[in-house]
Amino acid sequence: MSGVEAMTLVSGEAFPRHSHDQFGIGLIDVGGHRSWSAVGQVEAGAGDAIMANPGELHDGASIDGGVRAWRMLYFEPWLAMGEVEDEIGREIEIVRPAVHDPILAALFSRLFSIVTAPIADRLAADEALLRLLSHALRRHGSRRPPSSGVSPNVERARRRLDEAPEKPVSLAELAALVGVSRFQLLRGFAREVGTTPYAYLVQRRVRYARRLLVAGRSLSAAATEAGFADQSHMTRAFTRQFGVSPGRYRDALS
Repeated sequence: MSGVEAMTLVSGEAFPRHSHDQFGIGLIDVGGHRSWSAVGQVEAGAGDAIMANPGELHDGASIDGGVRAWRMLYFEPWLAMGEVEDEIGREIEIVRPAVHDPILAALFSRLFSIVTAPIADRLAADEALLRLLSHALRRHGSRRPPSSGVSPNVERARRRLDEAPEKPVSLAELAALVGVSRFQLLRGFAREVGTTPYAYLVQRRVRYARRLLVAGRSLSAAATEAGFADQSHMTRAFTRQFGVSPGRYRDALS
């Protein structure tokens, strides 16, 4: 389905704070998962759903240090909001990153099995998509607040990283842009955004590289265009953030 990505992961790795360009809805199949989120630390066990909004920082680790297995569906924002706009509206975001909801779990499993089948039934897929998104946003969503809660100085620095992640920048340049000292910017950015400017820039470059791979770029071209020093640097950052190498991700797309 256009605008939908399905992924299965089995891992004992811990993922650093990062975000995705898409809405994410997943289901824990085995083990337990702990994650930092905008509402604090949350935990999910087998049968529980995990969710994230586009651009929302989160991390992930096993609760007991063992391996956990989970499935994810990622929805492009234009698809997720466009499909339910008439019924729910566009200014909606997920507010519960981990939930125990058997209905949501069943709807998720239904759509996941359809979109990963060798031959998908498009009518069944469309119906399953609408039912899942409608339930998730109605049951676990809320109207998006008008303000991000980030100060103007930090927001200007973050906007610079969002708009041109491929361009080199120093902390001194960012501080000069917003008119504060480097220490003030570093402290304020980490407190308000949840990660440092450099870590934020790296995850923005990874998200940009993912979009380039979706567009058909080669690994080397994606690394260069996204601002990485070389392909190996992109591979390490991409794998650490998404749990899969960019080469494997590209092969899955093809």
